[in-house]
Amino acid sequence: MQALHRLITRGVVLVITSVLISACAVGPDYVKPTAPVPDAYKENKEWKVAEPKDDVLREAWWEVYNDPQLNALVEQVNISNQNIALAEAQFRQASALIQAARSSFFPTITANPSAVRSMRSGNIGLTTGYQPDTDTLYTAPLNMVSWELDVWGRIRRTVEASRASAQASASDLEGVKLSVQASIVQNYFLLRTLDRQKQLLSRTVDAYTRSYEMTRNQYSSGVVSRADVLQAETQLKTTQAQVIDVGVQRAQTEHAIATLIGKPASEFTIPHSPLDSGPPSIPSGVPSSLLERRPDIAGAERRVAAANAQIGVARAAYFPTITLSGSIGYQSLSTADWLTWPSRFWSFGPGIAQSVYDGGLRGALNAQARAAYDATVASYRQTVLNGFQEVEDQLSALRILEEEAQAQEGALSAARKSLEISLNQYKAGTVSYLNVVIAQATALNNARTVLNILSRRMTASVLLIKALGGGWNASMLNKTGETVSSKEVK
Repeated sequence: MQALHRLITRGVVLVITSVLISACAVGPDYVKPTAPVPDAYKENKEWKVAEPKDDVLREAWWEVYNDPQLNALVEQVNISNQNIALAEAQFRQASALIQAARSSFFPTITANPSAVRSMRSGNIGLTTGYQPDTDTLYTAPLNMVSWELDVWGRIRRTVEASRASAQASASDLEGVKLSVQASIVQNYFLLRTLDRQKQLLSRTVDAYTRSYEMTRNQYSSGVVSRADVLQAETQLKTTQAQVIDVGVQRAQTEHAIATLIGKPASEFTIPHSPLDSGPPSIPSGVPSSLLERRPDIAGAERRVAAANAQIGVARAAYFPTITLSGSIGYQSLSTADWLTWPSRFWSFGPGIAQSVYDGGLRGALNAQARAAYDATVASYRQTVLNGFQEVEDQLSALRILEEEAQAQEGALSAARKSLEISLNQYKAGTVSYLNVVIAQATALNNARTVLNILSRRMTASVLLIKALGGGWNASMLNKTGETVSSKEVK
C-alpha cells in the first residue's frame, strides 16, 4: 500500500513539474508605444547653448542659480513638504502591492492545533447496547489551502502590473517633488524681485522727497505756484503708497514659501535681499531625451505597461485554474501518543476549476482591459505632446523676453535722460513742474517694467527646467520593485 502511495505521489509531482515547465503567460508581451518625437526643438535655432556644453541638468537642478539660501530652502522642501510626504506614502503603498501579488506564487500554510472534548449519542451505534461515551480528540494539522499553480501566467501578469504601477507611482512622487521644488524656486525669485522693487521705490521716494523740498523752497521764494508743490507732494505720497503695497505682496510670498517648506508662516522670515542677476543658461538637450527625463511621461508609459499586463490577467480567465490542497499532521485520542508516528495523517490532491458559462463576463472583462490599455496609450502620447509644448513655450519665452529686456533697458535709459533734462529745464524756469512729474512717472514705470520682465525671465527659466524634467531620469525606476521604507525614498 505504501509503495502505491509513493507511486501516486511521484506521479502527481511529475505531472505538476511538467505543467510548470510548459507554463506560459497568456496575453500580449509589453512593447513600448510609439510617440511623436521631433528631431530638434524649434526654438533651439535661436537658443543660446549652455557653457560649458553640458546637455544634462544635474539632479540638484536649482544649484544652477548659485544661491546658497535657495539651496537650503529646497532641501527643506524635500524633507518637510506635506504633498511630497503624501506622494511618498502612496508610493510605498504601491510598492507593498508588489509583494502582495508575489505571495500568490507560494502556498498558504496554516497551523491550527486543537483539543476537542465530545460525547457520542447513545442512540447512535453500530452494535446493540452501544453506550454513550466521551473522549478528547487531539489534532495538530498543517493545512495547505488552495495553492494555485500559475500555469497560464495570471499571477505573473498580476505581479508585472503591480510592478509597473509601483514604478508609475514612483514617477508621480518625482513629479510632485519637481513641482514643489519649482514652486519654491519661483516664489523665491518673486520675493527677491519684490525686494528689488522696494529698493527701487525707496530710492525713488528719496528722490521725490528732494524734489518736493526743492519745490517748497521755490514756492516760499515766490518762484513757483502752490500747484507745483501739490503736484510734487502727490507724486511723493503715491510712491510711498506703492512701497507699502510691495510690502503686502512680499509678506504673502514669504508665507507661501513657509508653507512649502512645512513651517508655520508666523515662524518663518527671509531677510531682504534684492535680485541682482538674470537667468542662467539652461541645457535643453535633445527632444528624444525628454521621454526619459520627465516624470509625468515616464509615469504615463509605466501605466501603459500595467494596463498591458492586465490584458493577460483578463485573458487567463478563459483557462482552467489548477490548484493543490492538502494537509498533514497528528491526531490521537490521548496526549501520550498524540505526536507519535502511528498518529500521523495526511491528504493531498490537485483540483481543476473551469467556468463553463458566465453570461459573457470574461469577454466583457477582456474588452474592458483592452479599452483601458488603449486609453493609457492615448494618455501617454498626449502627455508627450504636452511635454514638448511646455519646453517650446519656455524656450520661446526666454528668447523673446531677453529681446524685450534689451529694448526695455533702452527705453529706461531714454526715460532717465528725459527726466534729467526736465529737471534742469524746471530749475531754469523754462517748463512747468507738470513736465517733471510726467518725466518722473515715465522713468519709474519703465524701471518697474524692467524688473517685471526680469521676474518673468526668472520664472520662465524655472518652468523650462521643470518642463525638461529637472535632473531626473527614468532609469531610476529600474530599482523600483521591492517594498521600501520611507528612509529609502528621499
